[in-house]
Amino acid sequence: MKILVVEDDARSRDLLVKYLGAKGHDVASANSGGRALTSVTSFGPDLILLDVNLPDIDGWGVLGAVRKFSQVPVIMVTVRDSAQDKVAGLDLGADDYITKPFDLRELDARVSAVTRRYHPHVDGRAPTVIQAGDLVIDDERKEVVVRGQPVSLSPKEFDLLRLLASKPGRVFSTEEILAAVWPSRDAAATEDIKKYVHMLRGKIERDPTDPKIIQTARGFGYRFEPAKG
Repeated sequence: MKILVVEDDARSRDLLVKYLGAKGHDVASANSGGRALTSVTSFGPDLILLDVNLPDIDGWGVLGAVRKFSQVPVIMVTVRDSAQDKVAGLDLGADDYITKPFDLRELDARVSAVTRRYHPHVDGRAPTVIQAGDLVIDDERKEVVVRGQPVSLSPKEFDLLRLLASKPGRVFSTEEILAAVWPSRDAAATEDIKKYVHMLRGKIERDPTDPKIIQTARGFGYRFEPAKG
């Protein structure tokens, strides 16, 4: 799904772009109201995450302008939590409202909910079952089978494997992995990723010292290769 992130704070904007990108979305960003309006036309998003406090045109102004030519779903993102602000946003045509600071998992749930309402053919979630080579991941049952044998994984190991296997051959950067697997960060760092990759390799690779499934792209991150046999 194509998502436009409109946020003037560079750190918050970068985190949202990386997190949503790691979830498989096509993400564009804008740091002002004017650029947001230009991006709505040029990028053609399926969903907009719109911050209220912008340096030129505020979020309310952007929303009002967008509604004159588009019914694209809009989730307002703001530090304001009053009922009056929420009602104002909904009256202008916002589809949902999330207040800062928020957990990225809450944002993910809201994006999925809005997506299901407006784009029923794209529910915003990863496939229930991922099959790549000799590996099968059942997301609903939280089960992994490798070469016909079940493998017991911790929740973090499962989330990391599911992320990498969701796009075989694609290199996921350490920042993307942190954003997707450790959304609240909890002091997680690059060393945590290395530790979990090491543990995963020990459980799914034929020879963990010569990994064929989870490969390191030195200086970039990690990628999943659906090895067979």
